[in-house]
Amino acid sequence: MDHTFGSALVLLLLVLDPFGSLPIFISVLRGVPRERRTRVAVREVSIAFGVLLAFMFAGRGFLDLMHLSERSLEVAGGVILLIIAIRMIFASGGEIYATDGQREPMIFPLAVPLLAGPSAMATVLLLASRQPDLITQWVGALTLAMVVCGAVLLAAERIRKLLGTPMVSALEKLMGLVLTAIAVEMILAGLKRYFFG
Repeated sequence: MDHTFGSALVLLLLVLDPFGSLPIFISVLRGVPRERRTRVAVREVSIAFGVLLAFMFAGRGFLDLMHLSERSLEVAGGVILLIIAIRMIFASGGEIYATDGQREPMIFPLAVPLLAGPSAMATVLLLASRQPDLITQWVGALTLAMVVCGAVLLAAERIRKLLGTPMVSALEKLMGLVLTAIAVEMILAGLKRYFFG
């Protein structure tokens, strides 16, 4: 399944799931003084961006080192995305990343694994390995997706108040449904490339 800039951006936004992560953003930043929240949000998004960028550029070398084919990565990435999508549809919140609220978050849980989690790492790795000639587009899509995540992170409380908890939950489930279709398409494309070359 080949991607364009637009489809890669949508895929990254679905995988990063900024709206579905709103409850986690709010609970994690609650213990941070208001005057430091912007700095913390920018720092965490920057760390996540750096991690994903490293995976994007080291993708081909990683595959060669581990003797993995693009087909296996495509199927594995599709399976991971399918699990994430099912969790988005049926889970009720972000209790996995609960913190005590007493410490300022540093890398965990906002940068890794919430933003730069396994599914996001697999996605950027797959984009770069499938179409390495379009790497500048993938970097652009990742940059734009991280900017959106940063904006949602900074405005998390206001967005939740504006949309309401039921609407945020409905958005997450809708994004999960779209991501399910993308994940199945990735698995089918990987299997097709494996069996029919």
